[in-house]
Amino acid sequence: MAELGIRSRILVKDVMTSPVITVKEDSTANEAARLMRDNDIGCVIVTTKDDKPIGIITERDIVVRVVAENTQPSKAMVKEIMSAPLITIDADKTISEAAREMNRQNIRRLAVMHRGRLIGIISSKDILSVTPELIEIIQESAKITASGEAEEELPLTGYCDNCGSWSDGLREIDGSYLCENCYVERSETEY
Repeated sequence: MAELGIRSRILVKDVMTSPVITVKEDSTANEAARLMRDNDIGCVIVTTKDDKPIGIITERDIVVRVVAENTQPSKAMVKEIMSAPLITIDADKTISEAAREMNRQNIRRLAVMHRGRLIGIISSKDILSVTPELIEIIQESAKITASGEAEEELPLTGYCDNCGSWSDGLREIDGSYLCENCYVERSETEY
């Protein structure tokens, strides 16, 4: 693949959203909410007066810290309701690393940095958008690796269509995916 100029890893910079919509820390929740509405986004990055990113405000932050507390959005300051510190990732990291960091931090968005500058944002939705293609690539790679094995003979993981139990070795028989026990039972009844 390298000789074709195709990278074997998908990087954060390949799927991030850019440019990032920001709001100053001395703005109000009302202003942040309008920016989200006007740009059809679920968060804004909070910056200092000199444009240093310091936090993030999500729709959830507004619901939990403004609406649920019955605070007037025009009086709630961004710096008081933002989530901080801002969790970041380097643009040259892989999306796998981004997904692991999101999982570890229990968050859905990471600010993307390059040489100390905010250049984008990556969300779990961005990662999910490329997942179907990655699964297809993995399946094709498995077929090539199997070299000569029929596709039906590659073990699959999932629930058995016959008994409903989880199996790491499903086999496809007449359009049904069967665990080893059900596969053996069906084989015995057919012969």
